[in-house]
Amino acid sequence: MIRHSQIRLIGSDGSQLGVVSSEEGQNIAYDDGLDLVEISPNAEPPVCKIMNYDKFRYEQAKKQQEAKKKQTTVETKEIKFRPKTETHDLNFKIKNVKKFLKQQHKVKLTMRFRGREIVYSQTVGMEAMNKISALLEEDAVILQPPKMEGRQLVMFVGPKTS
Repeated sequence: MIRHSQIRLIGSDGSQLGVVSSEEGQNIAYDDGLDLVEISPNAEPPVCKIMNYDKFRYEQAKKQQEAKKKQTTVETKEIKFRPKTETHDLNFKIKNVKKFLKQQHKVKLTMRFRGREIVYSQTVGMEAMNKISALLEEDAVILQPPKMEGRQLVMFVGPKTS
């Protein structure tokens, strides 16, 4: 499907065969029992290589699979609580946060204020968030300190890198 009249041809062993017509390149590839593949269409003249195209596609797919396998995705988990959350429940949620951090996930801690609780956001809310950050100090690093977003106080923590 190469529509150029002149191409720069690279042999199956990687040697330069020079600038030839596309028909001549296709004939050489056909004689070798291989395919003529356009490598660099934007070059002047376009660069084509004689190779086994199916094997080339297979190797490309393998490379993509390996790259995908080595890639790690960091998930963000969210823990929600309120200013009136009791100490035992808070400790239970902190235990879950530590579990998420051990699995190398980021954690979003959200304190929701309902109704008139919003007046306590800077006092009770900040105290609770500071207490939580003190309890998580050895396991986590604070990515974003507590800040108000609408009617909720939000803080992001991430796993500590060794």
